[in-house]
Amino acid sequence: MITLYEGDAVRRHKETVITATSTSPATRTSPAKRGRPVLRTTFAAAGCTAVLLTGVAACGTVENLTAGQKVDRAVEGLGKKKSLSFELGLDAKPSALAKLTPADGPGEGVPPEMAEFFTGLRVEVSVQSRKPLADSGEKDLVGTAVAVSGPDGVLVEYRLVGDYTYYRADLQAVGEAMGMPFPTADELPESEKEFKDVLEGRWVKVETGSLEDLVKGGPDSGKGGKSEEIDGRTQQKILKAVRGAVAREVTFSDEGGGDGVERIVAKASFRDLLTSVLDRLRPLADELPAGTELPTEADLKDAPDKKVAVDFSLKNGDLSRVSIDLAPLAEDAPKGVRLPLVMTFGEAKAVKAPSGAKELPADGFGGPGNPFAGALPGGF
Repeated sequence: MITLYEGDAVRRHKETVITATSTSPATRTSPAKRGRPVLRTTFAAAGCTAVLLTGVAACGTVENLTAGQKVDRAVEGLGKKKSLSFELGLDAKPSALAKLTPADGPGEGVPPEMAEFFTGLRVEVSVQSRKPLADSGEKDLVGTAVAVSGPDGVLVEYRLVGDYTYYRADLQAVGEAMGMPFPTADELPESEKEFKDVLEGRWVKVETGSLEDLVKGGPDSGKGGKSEEIDGRTQQKILKAVRGAVAREVTFSDEGGGDGVERIVAKASFRDLLTSVLDRLRPLADELPAGTELPTEADLKDAPDKKVAVDFSLKNGDLSRVSIDLAPLAEDAPKGVRLPLVMTFGEAKAVKAPSGAKELPADGFGGPGNPFAGALPGGF
């Protein structure tokens, strides 16, 4: 069975995915609003992929058990690595996204420029450690990097190396994509001139410890006596809950392959799987981080009641690729249109500190006057 790589490094990236999707799975709106929910649907499906990826468990038949165990071992193998990277993005043409979000009136639907942007968006995460990732704590990490790229290059990137966190961003491109233009360096008030390098796309750095202390001491810290972290015991409870839901709702089949690559497909009803997972998580609501809200039963009634299939590619037994077609989750999807969301795995390149980064004070970096704050990956 799976032994999740529970080291802080990979755990936090996993939690980021789950957090980003926790409010989006039960989103299905009227035809007049179809242009906007495409991102929420995308992230909902990404959450479904994450659930299947981290919760693969024994299923009913001999075939299912064998196929599930293969994926189980492959995922477990990720935690044995000291260096890992994965990339998430849509493997589709802009026209496919446009067809899945038709315009019902002026201003509706996804404009061609936005469709091109989203189909070209990629998120890449790299982690390097002195120990296997499953056994790694923060002190074991050599470097961690996250890059969000668009069709024309890197939009936002940060790296954690040594005692510093490094950032850079193409804020003009980010602003255009978000419909929220950032000021130019010349437009900054005198009190914020230190952020000039940020606006001009140069690397800046902030001491990680100081930044963490600032976050811990923020106005929302400690509210309700609940931590923003998930402790090990709660993680195990969540894992058990997810595994139980997957074992009940998901079937696995071995679809063969060639050249050392095996293809295994996991299938489930999106609504049934989501409902089963959340029903098992509700008793843990008081143990979840502050601010976590699970969708209600009423919300789940609006979740797509359709079958989804997750494809796992195993190369010589190692997990190399996971994909899910989002098209079936769209309302009235045209026949033959596909919108695969793909996650690929590989060896991480060396994560190094960029040279020439200007140091910024932690108290100014995360403050409301910081024009860079909205460009962090969470802003997407």
